[in-house]
Amino acid sequence: MTPMIFDHPLIQHKISLLRNKNTGSKEFRELVGEVSMLMCYEATRDLPLKEVEIETPVALAKTKVIAGRKLAFVPILRAGIGMLDGVLSMVPAAKVGHIGLYRDESNGSTTHEYYCKLPSDINEREVFVLDPMLATGGSSCDAIAQIKKRGAKHIKFIGLVAAPQGLKALHEAHPDVDIYVGALDEKLNENGYIVPGLGDAGDRIFGTK
Repeated sequence: MTPMIFDHPLIQHKISLLRNKNTGSKEFRELVGEVSMLMCYEATRDLPLKEVEIETPVALAKTKVIAGRKLAFVPILRAGIGMLDGVLSMVPAAKVGHIGLYRDESNGSTTHEYYCKLPSDINEREVFVLDPMLATGGSSCDAIAQIKKRGAKHIKFIGLVAAPQGLKALHEAHPDVDIYVGALDEKLNENGYIVPGLGDAGDRIFGTK
Protein backbone atom coordinates (compact mmCIF):
# COMPACT_ATOMS: atom_id res chain seq x y z
CA MET A 1 0.00 0.00 0.00
CA THR A 2 1.21 3.51 -0.83
CA PRO A 3 1.74 5.50 2.39
CA MET A 4 -1.39 7.45 3.27
CA ILE A 5 -0.95 11.17 4.02
CA PHE A 6 -4.12 12.52 5.58
CA ASP A 7 -5.82 15.57 4.10
CA HIS A 8 -8.87 15.59 6.40
CA PRO A 9 -9.59 19.18 7.51
CA LEU A 10 -9.89 18.26 11.22
CA ILE A 11 -6.53 16.47 11.21
CA GLN A 12 -4.81 19.30 9.36
CA HIS A 13 -6.30 21.91 11.69
CA LYS A 14 -5.22 20.07 14.84
CA ILE A 15 -1.71 19.42 13.51
CA SER A 16 -1.41 23.16 12.84
CA LEU A 17 -2.21 23.78 16.51
CA LEU A 18 0.39 21.18 17.48
CA ARG A 19 3.05 23.01 15.46
CA ASN A 20 2.50 26.28 17.33
CA LYS A 21 5.38 26.77 19.79
CA ASN A 22 2.98 28.54 22.17
CA THR A 23 0.74 25.47 22.58
CA GLY A 24 1.24 24.27 26.16
CA SER A 25 1.74 20.68 27.30
CA LYS A 26 -1.86 20.12 28.41
CA GLU A 27 -3.33 21.26 25.10
CA PHE A 28 -0.55 19.51 23.18
CA ARG A 29 -1.35 16.17 24.88
CA GLU A 30 -5.04 16.60 24.17
CA LEU A 31 -4.40 17.41 20.51
CA VAL A 32 -2.08 14.41 20.06
CA GLY A 33 -4.84 12.19 21.46
CA GLU A 34 -7.48 13.73 19.20
CA VAL A 35 -5.39 13.44 16.04
CA SER A 36 -4.47 9.85 16.93
CA MET A 37 -8.14 9.00 17.39
CA LEU A 38 -9.05 10.45 14.00
CA MET A 39 -6.19 8.62 12.28
CA CYS A 40 -7.10 5.35 13.98
CA TYR A 41 -10.61 5.71 12.54
CA GLU A 42 -9.16 5.58 9.04
CA ALA A 43 -6.45 3.00 9.75
CA THR A 44 -9.10 0.51 10.92
CA ARG A 45 -11.32 0.99 7.87
CA ASP A 46 -10.47 -2.46 6.49
CA LEU A 47 -11.42 -4.45 9.61
CA PRO A 48 -13.66 -7.36 8.58
CA LEU A 49 -17.32 -7.36 9.58
CA LYS A 50 -19.86 -10.09 10.18
CA GLU A 51 -23.63 -9.93 10.24
CA VAL A 52 -25.45 -10.51 13.52
CA GLU A 53 -29.05 -10.30 14.65
CA ILE A 54 -29.83 -7.82 17.43
CA GLU A 55 -33.11 -7.06 19.12
CA THR A 56 -33.71 -3.33 19.25
CA PRO A 57 -36.50 -1.73 21.33
CA VAL A 58 -38.59 -1.79 18.14
CA ALA A 59 -37.76 -4.98 16.18
CA LEU A 60 -35.13 -7.56 15.28
CA ALA A 61 -32.35 -6.11 13.15
CA LYS A 62 -29.66 -7.68 11.03
CA THR A 63 -26.59 -5.53 11.50
CA LYS A 64 -22.80 -5.74 11.45
CA VAL A 65 -20.05 -5.99 14.07
CA ILE A 66 -16.29 -6.43 13.82
CA ALA A 67 -15.57 -10.07 12.99
CA GLY A 68 -13.36 -10.99 15.93
CA ARG A 69 -10.15 -9.37 14.67
CA LYS A 70 -7.67 -9.04 17.53
CA LEU A 71 -5.80 -5.75 17.71
CA ALA A 72 -2.75 -4.51 19.60
CA PHE A 73 -1.31 -1.01 19.93
CA VAL A 74 2.45 -0.71 20.44
CA PRO A 75 3.73 2.81 21.19
CA ILE A 76 7.45 3.44 20.73
CA LEU A 77 8.70 4.88 24.03
CA ARG A 78 8.39 7.51 25.08
CA ALA A 79 6.54 9.87 22.74
CA GLY A 80 4.32 7.11 21.34
CA ILE A 81 2.58 6.88 24.73
CA GLY A 82 1.00 10.24 23.98
CA MET A 83 -0.99 8.64 21.15
CA LEU A 84 -2.27 5.72 23.20
CA ASP A 85 -5.35 7.21 24.86
CA GLY A 86 -6.66 8.45 21.52
CA VAL A 87 -6.47 5.09 19.77
CA LEU A 88 -7.76 3.19 22.81
CA SER A 89 -10.80 5.44 22.87
CA MET A 90 -11.64 3.98 19.45
CA VAL A 91 -10.73 0.36 20.25
CA PRO A 92 -10.86 -0.04 24.06
CA ALA A 93 -10.63 -3.84 23.93
CA ALA A 94 -7.25 -3.81 22.16
CA LYS A 95 -4.18 -5.03 24.03
CA VAL A 96 -1.15 -2.79 24.50
CA GLY A 97 2.55 -3.52 24.16
CA HIS A 98 5.55 -1.21 24.56
CA ILE A 99 8.91 -1.02 22.86
CA GLY A 100 11.83 1.22 23.81
CA LEU A 101 14.91 2.01 21.75
CA TYR A 102 17.87 4.29 22.27
CA ARG A 103 20.32 5.62 19.73
CA ASP A 104 24.04 4.96 20.08
CA GLU A 105 25.65 8.37 20.66
CA SER A 106 28.86 7.21 18.96
CA ASN A 107 26.99 6.00 15.90
CA GLY A 108 23.84 7.93 15.13
CA SER A 109 22.56 5.27 12.75
CA THR A 110 22.56 2.46 15.31
CA THR A 111 19.65 1.84 17.69
CA HIS A 112 19.47 -0.56 20.62
CA GLU A 113 16.38 -2.04 22.20
CA TYR A 114 16.19 -1.51 25.95
CA TYR A 115 12.60 -2.63 26.56
CA CYS A 116 10.03 -4.75 24.77
CA LYS A 117 6.85 -6.14 26.28
CA LEU A 118 4.23 -7.40 23.85
CA PRO A 119 1.00 -9.39 24.21
CA SER A 120 1.79 -13.11 24.32
CA ASP A 121 -0.45 -13.70 21.30
CA ILE A 122 1.08 -10.93 19.20
CA ASN A 123 1.32 -13.34 16.25
CA GLU A 124 -2.49 -13.49 16.17
CA ARG A 125 -3.05 -9.75 16.30
CA GLU A 126 -3.09 -6.85 13.88
CA VAL A 127 -0.47 -4.53 15.35
CA PHE A 128 -0.51 -0.73 15.18
CA VAL A 129 2.88 0.84 15.92
CA LEU A 130 2.57 4.40 17.25
CA ASP A 131 5.18 7.16 17.06
CA PRO A 132 4.37 10.87 16.59
CA MET A 133 7.51 11.70 14.58
CA LEU A 134 8.89 9.80 11.58
CA ALA A 135 12.19 11.64 11.07
CA THR A 136 15.04 9.46 9.78
CA GLY A 137 12.87 6.37 10.17
CA GLY A 138 15.58 4.53 12.12
CA SER A 139 13.65 3.96 15.32
CA SER A 140 10.43 2.98 13.56
CA CYS A 141 12.20 0.59 11.18
CA ASP A 142 14.08 -1.09 14.05
CA ALA A 143 11.01 -1.25 16.30
CA ILE A 144 8.96 -2.94 13.59
CA ALA A 145 11.81 -5.37 12.90
CA GLN A 146 11.87 -6.34 16.59
CA ILE A 147 8.09 -6.77 16.66
CA LYS A 148 8.27 -8.98 13.58
CA LYS A 149 10.95 -11.11 15.27
CA ARG A 150 8.44 -11.82 18.02
CA GLY A 151 5.92 -13.19 15.54
CA ALA A 152 3.76 -10.28 14.41
CA LYS A 153 2.64 -10.69 10.81
CA HIS A 154 0.16 -7.85 10.26
CA ILE A 155 1.53 -4.41 11.15
CA LYS A 156 0.49 -0.82 10.50
CA PHE A 157 2.32 2.36 11.44
CA ILE A 158 0.59 5.55 12.59
CA GLY A 159 2.57 8.80 12.90
CA LEU A 160 1.62 12.45 13.16
CA VAL A 161 4.38 14.16 11.16
CA ALA A 162 6.96 12.67 8.77
CA ALA A 163 10.01 13.81 6.83
CA PRO A 164 10.44 12.47 3.29
CA GLN A 165 13.60 10.59 4.34
CA GLY A 166 11.83 8.76 7.15
CA LEU A 167 8.79 7.90 5.07
CA LYS A 168 11.01 6.52 2.29
CA ALA A 169 13.18 4.54 4.73
CA LEU A 170 10.22 2.92 6.48
CA HIS A 171 8.42 2.08 3.25
CA GLU A 172 11.54 0.51 1.74
CA ALA A 173 12.52 -1.42 4.87
CA HIS A 174 9.00 -2.75 5.49
CA PRO A 175 6.97 -2.66 2.27
CA ASP A 176 4.40 -4.96 3.88
CA VAL A 177 3.57 -2.37 6.56
CA ASP A 178 0.75 0.10 5.87
CA ILE A 179 1.85 3.63 6.79
CA TYR A 180 -0.52 6.38 7.96
CA VAL A 181 0.87 9.88 8.47
CA GLY A 182 -0.91 13.11 9.42
CA ALA A 183 1.44 15.42 7.50
CA LEU A 184 4.47 15.10 5.24
CA ASP A 185 6.92 17.90 5.96
CA GLU A 186 9.72 19.47 3.92
CA LYS A 187 12.97 17.94 5.18
CA LEU A 188 15.30 17.13 8.08
CA ASN A 189 17.71 19.74 9.37
CA GLU A 190 21.36 19.11 10.24
CA ASN A 191 20.35 17.90 13.73
CA GLY A 192 17.85 15.38 12.38
CA TYR A 193 14.76 17.40 13.35
CA ILE A 194 11.77 17.52 11.02
CA VAL A 195 11.32 20.94 9.34
CA PRO A 196 9.00 22.71 9.95
CA GLY A 197 7.91 19.91 12.31
CA LEU A 198 6.59 20.55 15.78
CA GLY A 199 9.70 20.22 17.94
CA ASP A 200 10.48 17.30 20.24
CA ALA A 201 7.13 15.54 20.64
CA GLY A 202 8.18 13.73 23.81
CA ASP A 203 9.30 16.91 25.54
CA ARG A 204 6.14 18.74 24.52
CA ILE A 205 3.83 15.90 25.58
CA PHE A 206 5.42 15.46 28.98
CA GLY A 207 6.52 19.04 29.64
CA THR A 208 10.16 18.12 30.06
CA LYS A 209 11.57 21.03 28.09
